[in-house]
Amino acid sequence: MTRRTEWPDSPEPGGPASGYGAADGFAAERGAAADEDGARSGPRSRGGPGARGGFGEGAGRRGRSGTRGSGSPSSSRAGEGEPRGSGEPRDPVEQARGICLRLLTGTPRTRKQLADALRKREIPDEAAEEVLSRFEDVGLIDDAAFAGAWVESRHHGRGLARRALVRELRTKGVDSAVIDEAVGQLDADQEEETARELVARKLRSTQGLDRDKRLRRLAGMLARKGYGEGMALRVVRQALEEEGEDTEGLDEPF
Repeated sequence: MTRRTEWPDSPEPGGPASGYGAADGFAAERGAAADEDGARSGPRSRGGPGARGGFGEGAGRRGRSGTRGSGSPSSSRAGEGEPRGSGEPRDPVEQARGICLRLLTGTPRTRKQLADALRKREIPDEAAEEVLSRFEDVGLIDDAAFAGAWVESRHHGRGLARRALVRELRTKGVDSAVIDEAVGQLDADQEEETARELVARKLRSTQGLDRDKRLRRLAGMLARKGYGEGMALRVVRQALEEEGEDTEGLDEPF
């Protein structure tokens, strides 16, 4: 059975931090990780910030051992036990949590992307499952929101059609039902309008080429972005006609 760890300062599911990109939940998790890192490897200067609380054993040890202003370094170290860097194994849940927080900094990721990263770092499956489930609970992992944002960004930014978007989301491990819902926000009219815009931007660079070469270049550009053959041919033909090009015979598949 999967064990659960209560993490300090983590918002409860359904609280104000729930949802995609939950800022409060992310800040709490990041703050706890920072405290953990400070307790584990922070500077040991005299009079330093020795009493910071946070996740991990280091903070508790530091609080118990007191200020390092008195006694030799060796006696202080003996009083608090061996530091983590001297061979003591880290809790795999702590490791998984730190890895996920670092990977989520600056960019959202799918659950599968994070799971693959934890597996690559040899985090035990039980610890990985606990951390990933917890991050889903607080909204730091949300594959549905990830897919919706991906479709919006890649369609408007790169002009990708639904077929290309489905392929990309599959490579990121998003569930098929979630993908279908995300790409469903693009209807056929919107997709065709985007295809026309792409052709209009590319059309000038093909001037001077013979008609068939222009057709292949423009239709090939649309095909690489996931547009079907029928739509690509129709859009390119209309663009060439508007430019005054003779399009007789361009009904044939390219």
